[in-house]
Amino acid sequence: MRVYGITGWKNSGKTGLMERLVAHFTGLGLTVATLKHAHHTFDVDHEGRDSYRHRAAGAREVLLSSRNRWALMHECRGEDEQPLAALLAKLEPADLVLIEGYKRDTHPKIEAHRAATGNSLIAADDPTVRAVASDSPVAGVTVPVFDLDDTEAVAKFVLRELGLDGPATAAKIAAPRLKDDCFALPPGVNWTPVDAALERLRAGLGPVVGYETVPVSGALGRILAVDHFALRANPPGANSAVDGYGFARASLPEGDSVVLPLAPGRSAAGAPFAGALPPGQAVRILTGALVPPGVDTVIMQEDVRVQDGQVAFAPGIKPGANIRPAGEDVAAGAVALTRGRRLLAADLALLSALGLENAEVFRRLRVGVLSTGDEIVAPGSTMDPARTYDANRPMLLALAQGWGYAPVDLGHVADDREALRARLDKAAEQADVIVTSGGASAGEEDHVSALLKESGALTEWRVAIKPGRPLALAMWRGVPVIGLPGNPVAALVCSLVFARPAFSVLAGGDWLTPSAFTLPAAFSKRKKAGRREYLRARLTQDGRVEAFKSEGSGLISGLSWADGLIELGEDARDIGPGDPVRFLPFSGLLG
Repeated sequence: MRVYGITGWKNSGKTGLMERLVAHFTGLGLTVATLKHAHHTFDVDHEGRDSYRHRAAGAREVLLSSRNRWALMHECRGEDEQPLAALLAKLEPADLVLIEGYKRDTHPKIEAHRAATGNSLIAADDPTVRAVASDSPVAGVTVPVFDLDDTEAVAKFVLRELGLDGPATAAKIAAPRLKDDCFALPPGVNWTPVDAALERLRAGLGPVVGYETVPVSGALGRILAVDHFALRANPPGANSAVDGYGFARASLPEGDSVVLPLAPGRSAAGAPFAGALPPGQAVRILTGALVPPGVDTVIMQEDVRVQDGQVAFAPGIKPGANIRPAGEDVAAGAVALTRGRRLLAADLALLSALGLENAEVFRRLRVGVLSTGDEIVAPGSTMDPARTYDANRPMLLALAQGWGYAPVDLGHVADDREALRARLDKAAEQADVIVTSGGASAGEEDHVSALLKESGALTEWRVAIKPGRPLALAMWRGVPVIGLPGNPVAALVCSLVFARPAFSVLAGGDWLTPSAFTLPAAFSKRKKAGRREYLRARLTQDGRVEAFKSEGSGLISGLSWADGLIELGEDARDIGPGDPVRFLPFSGLLG
């Protein structure tokens, strides 16, 4: 849930600014919720009304409903005021929650300020205040300052802060599209080193999907669309780290031996001790049990002697021993996981432990895979040696699925310009990114690059990489297109090097860099200068890395043989057995 606050002293103009911002954001199509901190004895109900009479009679909750709205009132009746995180959890999902007040909480805020009040600026001391909206010039702050009445400027700042000014937008707003020139290379660039190509690719991309709310239990592999906050602390209350006996450390008597009477009852996990422990007594407490009031120290059961309703132990235990304080792991309201994180099983455990039932995640990136070429046929459909079985499409679809995206099989289209145009038009409606294999070069039968060039949004990247020199990057009806080489080995290498990090950014995640290890070589090779090379490789039993018997890019069996790639830089190099080489395991690239 995206949260932003408006804070300020009394009569600073914060309520008026809230009102204008709500109108502005809802006018953009965003759903907006608000939360206001009411001070002192302010009440939403009044004496004499039926609802007031219900509450006065003792009702814990009163739910009012009409055709226009419903409102739930909960009586605290001596309970502590609910923390902000708990209140936010009561709201239905919205694109944006604006909070008025709560200036001591850690969410980002804009401070409303009027000079006539004479109040000093909160922003001067509070790092959570990101900007000031004032009716007059201010000094002594390092954050941006806006005119209090310039609602549009303030709104743009808030949207930019929350990532709602572009790619990371709500599902109700159409998913943003990339610019047609996002893949353009600088003038005069022909050959592109791998690192330069990756940097250019990274700079031109952003998320192209909206977000949705899903149960945490079903969010494995999904990418968080917003920061997620702890609904409650973990652990939620101070508890015992051991089986033992609890007491107040300050109440221990002096002497060579401590003897305390045992209070009746015990504190167990899920069944806490009833009431507070009187000073000078001890209580039985089990691992994970809440520490009752009156207890600040726990001694292990192995260190005591229990007899005749008393517990005895040696003096010297430190105050607070064997107690895990509330929030020791995560404090209530703290950021648990940040936007852009791909959720692992351990993350689901964390979110669940913090009370989060649902997660706001980016919609799964739809990766469309299209095979092209007259020579391409379905596996096993013919024994004609002039035909090539389609190996790329199942491989690329499996890659997309393994990376956590939604694969979309766009089938195969022959070398027919109009048929290809129609298929791309349909693909732009079905997918968020289109991947083609074959036809990405500049030959007379390379219809993919020719058609994309017609659209005016094609950049042919001649990347200094082996295998896989040609890489076509384009836009088709607002959808990015990555044209891979037709050779399966080159298609896989280019997918791992370029498509994997690009897809992550398009899906709302972080730019990915491969895990790599430096290992001794179990082969010999003389490498020429100029291109970065990737060799199919696997680990030997003695911890070295060997290369596939041939570098021929048509030998697909080498992909199954390998369990990773050896990456050799652009410089010339003579490699012999035992020399260090950089190894990229498939375990860090394929899943």
